[in-house]
Amino acid sequence: MTQRELLSEVWRLAKPYWTSEEKGRAWSLLLAVIGLNLGTVYIGVRINEWNRAFYNALQGLDSSELVRQVGVFCVLVVFATAISVYAVYLNQMLYLRWRRWLTHRYLAVWLSDRTYYQLQFSSTTDNPDQRISEDIEKFTAALMSLSVGLITALASLASFLVILWTLSGDIVIPLGHLGSIHLAGFLVWAALLYAGIGTWATVKLGRPLVALNFNRQRHEADFRFSLVRFRENAGSVAFYRGERSELRMFHRRYQNVFENFFLIMRRQRIMSWFTSGYAQIAPILPMVLIAPHYFSKMIGLGGLMQGVNAFASVHTSLSFIITSYPEIASLQAVTQRLSSFEKSLPEIRKARGSLDRIKVRQSSSVKGVVIRELDLDSPLGVPLLRSVSFQVQKGDAILIKGEAGVGKSALLRAMAGLWPFGQGTVELERGVTLFVPQTSYIPLGSLAETLVYPDDEAGMSRDVLAKVLAAVGLDPLLDQLEEDRNWHERLSAGEQQRLAFARILLIKPAIVFLDAATSALDNRAEAHLYELLRNAPWHPTIVSASHRLDLRSFHDKILNLADFNPVAAYPAVEKANLSLAADSNQSG
Repeated sequence: MTQRELLSEVWRLAKPYWTSEEKGRAWSLLLAVIGLNLGTVYIGVRINEWNRAFYNALQGLDSSELVRQVGVFCVLVVFATAISVYAVYLNQMLYLRWRRWLTHRYLAVWLSDRTYYQLQFSSTTDNPDQRISEDIEKFTAALMSLSVGLITALASLASFLVILWTLSGDIVIPLGHLGSIHLAGFLVWAALLYAGIGTWATVKLGRPLVALNFNRQRHEADFRFSLVRFRENAGSVAFYRGERSELRMFHRRYQNVFENFFLIMRRQRIMSWFTSGYAQIAPILPMVLIAPHYFSKMIGLGGLMQGVNAFASVHTSLSFIITSYPEIASLQAVTQRLSSFEKSLPEIRKARGSLDRIKVRQSSSVKGVVIRELDLDSPLGVPLLRSVSFQVQKGDAILIKGEAGVGKSALLRAMAGLWPFGQGTVELERGVTLFVPQTSYIPLGSLAETLVYPDDEAGMSRDVLAKVLAAVGLDPLLDQLEEDRNWHERLSAGEQQRLAFARILLIKPAIVFLDAATSALDNRAEAHLYELLRNAPWHPTIVSASHRLDLRSFHDKILNLADFNPVAAYPAVEKANLSLAADSNQSG
């Protein structure tokens, strides 16, 4: 990414906030921060003038003037401290508000139109959680620091260039037999030359840091994700005794972090050879250059110290890129990551529109579920099912059976609008639809919040919650409704599936898709939960997927996916009370 492209991307990412509904407050804070930093520059100019007066008094042994200058310095320190405190505070306030706005914006886009789900099938965007939580923080902090720092550096440069030019006088440069030239403002030219060489060398030496910082964020996020995933699946790992395998994986992922950071260290070591020497020379250089004026009595000690201070200020301003390069490299890396993430979201939705030829729609003319000529493929394009066509009347239940990997979950997800790989038509009756997977999602929060998810528990009475918990066999949890715990770890797999059925009773969906939703329960508990649904007063339409034949008695029809190979034209939909042999004969 060229510097011009970087600036273009930075502005594209930053612009929405500065033109948003918060723009008035944002610009006010920014102007206040800039004003305070300009105040800091003004204090710096006054301190530069103070240097001349103070050291002249010191050289002239003028004790009364020396005491007066100490008083002036104390006043300057008070103002400098107040300005610095409020400049930092308002800068942080603006950063905090900007980060909040950007975070809300990215979360809204990420969660809209199930984009977060489609990202699972994309290999171009890694760790979206890290990009939202960490990259936005780094982007806003670095951009605030660099932009305000640049404005301050330019103001300081403009202020101290005049002072330095005035103090420089002329210098005669002998050219041998060619004579000599008079150079006005030689200290200014020396500062420009010194800072220019330093900037060129720093950019040249530090360019590889951009890619290294980009990879550092990715490797750190991968390692952190592996630790979180291990913690969330600690029980399964313990059952498998998979500690050694997990440890190997942790070591492998951390090795990426280690090797990448080692490359950063090597590059920073190379840079430090230059920047450290550059920084060590900077304080002495102006003294060496001004010393001839001092020795010739053209200036006094005060003029010498004022010139040194002015040279240091000009040099610091001109060295902005040198001192800020690590932050510039970090900004470029996070800009690339945020830019690729932001661009991937609409591209994923666009790609989904062209790829997703499965039309899922709700219609008032449909009672139940109607599937017409549905073809399903794997994400890699491998055919799973072909020409699936069937109908489920309102209030009926259908059981989709088949061997593992045949496409049961893919079919249910396609009917729920969650599978983009294929073509065909899915028509559903109007109303709420609910998809219940084998492993139910248990959000963070109290048990009551977990129970009513995704709705707000504030409008739900505790009597209703207690009633549905009792109905699904979770009576022991009645006294823990208000407790905020990690319920994903505290509840067993069977209890989590019971909780999912409690949600069904609360939400009362018109259509329920159950993907092996009772696999962790025994036959008695499974039968009880299905009886609750079949006897529910709102008569939901039920579509179940399972390889367990014990569920046949709770369904009106059976759909055998073994009959839907790529050349099959029509499904086999049988009555639940028929034998398997009869099912097979009728499907042929």
